[in-house]
Amino acid sequence: MSDTPVDEMTFEAAMAELEKVVTQLERGDVALEESIALYERGAALRKRCDAKLKEAEEKVAAITLDAEGNPKGTQPVEGL
Repeated sequence: MSDTPVDEMTFEAAMAELEKVVTQLERGDVALEESIALYERGAALRKRCDAKLKEAEEKVAAITLDAEGNPKGTQPVEGL
């Protein structure tokens, strides 16, 4: 597991670590306490990935188009 706090990770870093966590848990060769810690870390990583995806979706939705349908800028997204 990475020492980087989950709330500081990029989407890509969180997703890569989440994949490693899932692989370890699926193998089933870790002790119970480590499994619990991995599960908790995985839940936090999934939450981070969900938040980053939602943020990206909101940014994409805020792109404004001109009369020809071309992006002309963005509108501020409330709460960001």
